[in-house]
Amino acid sequence: MIEALKRAGLFQIYEKVAAGERLSFDDGVALYRSDALPLLGFLANMVRERLNGDATYYIYNQHINYSNVCVNLCKFCAFGKEEGDPDGFLLDVEQVAEKIRERLDEPITEVHIVGSIHPDLPYSYYLDMLRAVKEARPGIHIQAFTCVEIAHIAETGGKSVEEALSDLMDAGLGSIPGGGAEVFSQRIRERLCPDKLPGDKWLEVAKTAHRMGLKSNATMLYGHIETVEERVEHLVALREAQDETGGFMCFIPLAFHPKNTELESVAPTAGVDDLKNIAVSRLMLDNFPHIKAYWVMLGQKIAQVALWYGADDLDGTVLEEKITNMAGGESGQAMARNEIEHLIRAAGRVPVQRDTLYNVVE
Repeated sequence: MIEALKRAGLFQIYEKVAAGERLSFDDGVALYRSDALPLLGFLANMVRERLNGDATYYIYNQHINYSNVCVNLCKFCAFGKEEGDPDGFLLDVEQVAEKIRERLDEPITEVHIVGSIHPDLPYSYYLDMLRAVKEARPGIHIQAFTCVEIAHIAETGGKSVEEALSDLMDAGLGSIPGGGAEVFSQRIRERLCPDKLPGDKWLEVAKTAHRMGLKSNATMLYGHIETVEERVEHLVALREAQDETGGFMCFIPLAFHPKNTELESVAPTAGVDDLKNIAVSRLMLDNFPHIKAYWVMLGQKIAQVALWYGADDLDGTVLEEKITNMAGGESGQAMARNEIEHLIRAAGRVPVQRDTLYNVVE
């Protein structure tokens, strides 16, 4: 193995990983440029097992997308629709509550709620929705609204981010998902999502939430027009923010699905790309406790292999996730608990059911 690492030009990185030293920006670029995928997996697995052993986490959760009517209309998005589009939808508060009531017989511990940057929804809608979910299922943990949505909600209500988060927490918000980060590069955002919250503002919303006691996740959308350097810049920015607040629980690399987007000519990511992004993320984000292989985007088979490339989380049962599905995702929208546990065990790992905050569910 040592000779293989030397031949691949990865021995110095191996020495850092073995010693628990932080990798540099240049190390990250070198990892991305390496074709020695099994060696990247070896290095990432060292960190994965150091932090989490054989444990692979999953959650019994429910996803709800409340609307896809959006003013941003990012070029990489198949989900967002203009107001008046026949494929646009909006759930009222009662419809959201009904989705919760429909599954009261299941041992769900988290509802994951994200949507769009809707042009017309009042500030009260978001608070009323959280209250209705809590009324329908008082013990549920609500992970809701990306940093992009939170900034929009605050603006809608004429409030600061701190004031809006305080109101949302009072209404039942328990944590924040990681979406909307995309790639922080200004070049990427100007070309693909010029109307979206800038990367530095996304980070500031996340850090504000952390300072108020909310935990959150983080993502990166890869496989479109970003460069290797822009990926590493994104990871380093997240790492620095985590050094500052310690509020990120998990990082989720998201594979770009081009179907039905303005970037449909871009080839979908290959399995090598997906595994490399999991591995590099685990190696660069030394202060993130968990790396997720989001099976909805990766597909079950690549997600399973990713458990040996740095990932220690598969997300969960999900159900009714529309964002990837509308971009041509073919891995389904739900997976039963016994299916998830079978995937994990078949990969030689130990399934551990968790709640949102990574407490073990017995």
